[in-house]
Amino acid sequence: MESMYIHIPFCKSICSYCDFCKVLYHGPWIVKYLESLEKEIKNRYNGEVIKTLYIGGGTPSCLINRDLIKLMTIIKENVKLSEELEFTFECNLSDIDEQLLDVLKLYGVNRLSIGIESFNEKKLEFMERKCTYDEAEEKVKLIREKGFDNINFDLIYGIPNERVKDLKKDLELFLKLKPDHISTYSLIVEDNTKIAIKGIVPIKEDIDAKMYEYICEELDDKGYEHYEISNFCKNGKYSKHNLNCWNNEEYYGFGVGASGYIYGVRYDNTKSVTEYFKGNYLLRENFLSKEENMDNELMLGLRKIKGIYLPNFYKKFGVNIQDVYDLKNALKEKELIYKDDYLYVNPEYIYVMNEILIKIL
Repeated sequence: MESMYIHIPFCKSICSYCDFCKVLYHGPWIVKYLESLEKEIKNRYNGEVIKTLYIGGGTPSCLINRDLIKLMTIIKENVKLSEELEFTFECNLSDIDEQLLDVLKLYGVNRLSIGIESFNEKKLEFMERKCTYDEAEEKVKLIREKGFDNINFDLIYGIPNERVKDLKKDLELFLKLKPDHISTYSLIVEDNTKIAIKGIVPIKEDIDAKMYEYICEELDDKGYEHYEISNFCKNGKYSKHNLNCWNNEEYYGFGVGASGYIYGVRYDNTKSVTEYFKGNYLLRENFLSKEENMDNELMLGLRKIKGIYLPNFYKKFGVNIQDVYDLKNALKEKELIYKDDYLYVNPEYIYVMNEILIKIL
């Protein structure tokens, strides 16, 4: 176990598309939440040296200075951290200031993931978010001055009525800010979100595909490596934490709504803050069979552009992947490619990867 995720569910406002576990910011609850979080970590963490730590949400950056320091102190006093730790902290642009960055730097955060999503006014209004390019430019300059050299931006596309030219303008502005990493997400209308309740339907698949193709081509042209379906980076600055998940490796998940995978068990924590306060952390757990674990290895591994390293599959499970799954048709149709001990999705078919997996599984 080398990775850990900590969930901070508090937000100053709720985005229209968000289906993550979240609650509106409420000061008295935060103190109780951090107390419960510390108890959970002490109860469930088994002392391994952690190499990737990711604090997400919700909106972790909405914590006031006192509570942020308390969170960092809990981690420092209870978790063994590697000297080569990748420490990611999610931020909203509006929360970033000198005080926040100084605290994060002091406690070893070395990677910031910023939920910009878009600079398009109509898209931002639809998502119920606020952001301007001028503000982003100012904040990124401050971040760089504070010594952070690994910044991720999130980009959302595929908003109803969005055109390819709208996406092009968005991506152009993102690139002007020179992020080290870009995560791109096509809008999904999830159950129980504001947009689902309003009856919003996704954009047409052919437009979505054109947008994805444009993103891939443009980022490749600008020197970004496409290393996972939705993720691109420069200078080898992959998200090590997320790669751990795509490699089907185990990780801790702490906090309300967090998920984890430890000792062969995948689990989800309760999404109820009040239950979490009572110490009732666990919602469900699933003891994976060998077959289920191999299915996960296939589904997660093929998200990576390099795909699955087959000797590793054999080392984990004691069988060859082609003896478990019928890959002949996918290889014959060149949907999958086998080369240099790697099995990966043909770049021409990445957009329809789910359909390929359905046929195999």
